[in-house]
Amino acid sequence: MPNRTNRISPGAEATLSGPLVVALIYDGLCTFEFGITAEIFGLSRPEFGSDWYRFASCAIEDGPLYAAGGLTITADHNPDLIGEADIVVVPGWRGSAAEVPAPLIDRLRRAHQRGAQLVSICSGAFVLAATGLLDGRSATTHWRYADELRRRFPAVTVDETSLYRLEDRIHTSAGSAAGIDLMMELIRRDYGADKANSVARRLVMPAHRSGGQAQFLERPIACRQGSAIAPLLEQVRGGLAESWTIQRMAALCHMSPRTFQRRFTEATGLAPGDWLTLERLEAAKDILSSGQDDMETVAALVGFGSAHALRHHFRQKIGLRPTDYRSLFQKGAA
Repeated sequence: MPNRTNRISPGAEATLSGPLVVALIYDGLCTFEFGITAEIFGLSRPEFGSDWYRFASCAIEDGPLYAAGGLTITADHNPDLIGEADIVVVPGWRGSAAEVPAPLIDRLRRAHQRGAQLVSICSGAFVLAATGLLDGRSATTHWRYADELRRRFPAVTVDETSLYRLEDRIHTSAGSAAGIDLMMELIRRDYGADKANSVARRLVMPAHRSGGQAQFLERPIACRQGSAIAPLLEQVRGGLAESWTIQRMAALCHMSPRTFQRRFTEATGLAPGDWLTLERLEAAKDILSSGQDDMETVAALVGFGSAHALRHHFRQKIGLRPTDYRSLFQKGAA
């Protein structure tokens, strides 16, 4: 059977001359995060010649090792290979509260000191944070882990909105699929846009999503069951184009403005103005993805009043211009 990978076998002479990418293997391995790393860096690409990444996996602990999904895994190398790596990839870690072994922390610190790049996917950011190398830097992770990362490592500036962050050879990415975007960006930096686009075509994925692009979350705010605020929320959602002042909403709930604001925040977790902005953005996203209305019309339909205000809130909360969002998510677009 022909070799379809560019895996470096122990004792074998490497035929490629590019950077050595080492993916960490551990008990409780996140298989998707490891799989995308192997697919991007470890798949044979003879069309690129010999100047392409070399790929290997190394176990950070003794076996037997088990991965998510009931797989038993065996790595090609022991952790000594980290000392030779140009890029070290930490797949999603086995748990945000799981301790990071001290020998691994030391190896990662030494690797970075000699010039290697350290890359994390999703909860792998907890491993990099444990090294102390993220102190004073910005990092991202999946939005569900952001508060925990911030709590455990207060010296790290946690950015839960971006797809990925690149900081002085220490790179972090958000939820699992955002790791693909980060690795594609590394290819673009190492080998240029043409090769990155070629890899993207083979993966049948968009050629590029910038790291500053927001994680596209489901609407995270739900009203507590039984709240006196709930009927108002439905009324506002049904009339977003209208003017919704604190005074008007409070009157509809038969409360004073001060009591209303307190009860609203208790019910939704957000101040009324912040909640209203997010609801208008959600409605704008639906319109942009399903129609061709111009930006002034979209802004009027959701209550932003002007295209300028629409663009401002899109960039601030989502990290994209409305036109870029439409290009990415319009239904039926190629």
